[in-house]
Amino acid sequence: MRSAVASSAPARALGRARDDGAAIVSIAALKKTFGDLEAIRHLSFDVGDGEFLSVLGPSGCGKSTLLMMVAGLIDPTAGEIRIQGAKVTGPRREIGVVFQSPVLLPWRTVLQNVLFPIELLKLPRPHYRRRAMELLRMAKIDEFAGVLPRQLSGGMRQRVAICRALVHDPNILLMDEPFSALDAITRDEMAVELQRIWQVNRKTVIFVTHSIREAAFLSDRVVVMGRRPATIIDELAIELPRPRPIAVTEDETFNRLVRHLRKAIEASHAE
Repeated sequence: MRSAVASSAPARALGRARDDGAAIVSIAALKKTFGDLEAIRHLSFDVGDGEFLSVLGPSGCGKSTLLMMVAGLIDPTAGEIRIQGAKVTGPRREIGVVFQSPVLLPWRTVLQNVLFPIELLKLPRPHYRRRAMELLRMAKIDEFAGVLPRQLSGGMRQRVAICRALVHDPNILLMDEPFSALDAITRDEMAVELQRIWQVNRKTVIFVTHSIREAAFLSDRVVVMGRRPATIIDELAIELPRPRPIAVTEDETFNRLVRHLRKAIEASHAE
């Protein structure tokens, strides 16, 4: 089912990667059941290399489950996920994950938390210590490298989590509603910061959210999941110039995109 509003990319098949980047992630006929509960049904889409793609949908539709399957942390019931042509059968080094909660180790400093994946992967610490400090500078929190997480605000802790996910230089960044616990103003500030960090690093990002406004602001393209059992019911290219200031959310063009996405979700609820 497609939304009644015309897509800004009508010639592209639903779920295809954007035209200017070859697919780095391919999801085909994906299904996930938990006992008798069918969470995801026949879900297929591609993600282009360097694309910022948001997965939008109502709470409980299986967005986080989808992301954990891409990360190799949950096995699909049927279908497959391929990254650069290789089937995902477990966690992969080229993937970084940012969860809803920063999940920082409270007894470790900011820098030690960022370097934690380097210890797990047994990579050379001196080289990655320099990279960790570069990431903290990019995130504008390098002056807090030696403090403990409890001394940081919620938004700053989430920046640390993003740096930690990027420290081993993954090709793909998976983000599971990372700003959902933040207040509205901090959430907007973090969206602007994430856009800036992404433009510097140009990683492929799959960003899960139930915020229509957030998805429209951050993304190159948004795919919309319907109610459980979820499938892809719509997609929309977000062809707004970058970098995007938060003031763009007041423009009529932006609000037209938001209305398109909202109608797609409302149609799913009606069914």
